[in-house]
Amino acid sequence: METFGDRLHRAMEQRGPLCVGIDPHPGLLTRWGLTDDVDGLERFCRTVVEALGDRVAVVKPQSAFFERFGARGVAVLESTIRQLRDSGSLVLLDVKRGDIGSTVAAYASAYLDPSSPLYVDAVTASPYLGVMSLAPMFELAATHGGGVFVLALTSNPEGAAVQRAVGADGRTVAQAVIDEIAQLNRGAQTLGSFGLVVGATIGDTGHDLSAVRGPLLAPGLGAQGATAADLRTVFGASLPWVLPSYSREVLHAGPDVAALRAAAQRALADCRAALDGS
Repeated sequence: METFGDRLHRAMEQRGPLCVGIDPHPGLLTRWGLTDDVDGLERFCRTVVEALGDRVAVVKPQSAFFERFGARGVAVLESTIRQLRDSGSLVLLDVKRGDIGSTVAAYASAYLDPSSPLYVDAVTASPYLGVMSLAPMFELAATHGGGVFVLALTSNPEGAAVQRAVGADGRTVAQAVIDEIAQLNRGAQTLGSFGLVVGATIGDTGHDLSAVRGPLLAPGLGAQGATAADLRTVFGASLPWVLPSYSREVLHAGPDVAALRAAAQRALADCRAALDGS
């Protein structure tokens, strides 16, 4: 069975190091001339899949913008996931789940079990009930070739109070998360299947990412203020593992399919230049 890390490594080599979010918030639906309802949601997602599904390495639907429409919105999410997988892109579902025991096991089953209608390649997860409270996710991901991206150093200013708090061993909470994820990736031949979320807006982190050997998802590019050039400051020697992520910067180009493709291509060119050092 091929691991998520291997699939991601190949996708980034073939399609380039780029993740594009599907974030159909009300303002964006209006900008596209769509109604803020399930019909608008469905048309929005269908257009994004048509424009980018066969071109971008990773597409990242934000679950909350589907859940707000209830069961019909989740049905659109299920359909969008199927369409993306059929198009050949990897699907990273942005859910940021985190819990303990049987509850986190149920979350794992919902997203990382191939028999689930919400089955995706990888999910985002919150470690703030303890990194190993996510063990059922890690275990099911390993069983079925999936991936988990764990929040470490996020772009939101409120995150620093928790993430940069210093524990009894002198490490920050974020560094403890980083180190535990690095342990999960030990022995990976190309790229580990367990990654971290590190915001592109945070500047020099002062944290050691060198042992992670897993993908580093970098949101915050474009509309949130970071540029591709900022990746060099944030990630330094860990640039080979970075997966830059754009949402509004690309999506604002819609609903024209050609314009969406051009926006994604510009973002990818900027990222290639930054990651290659040119």
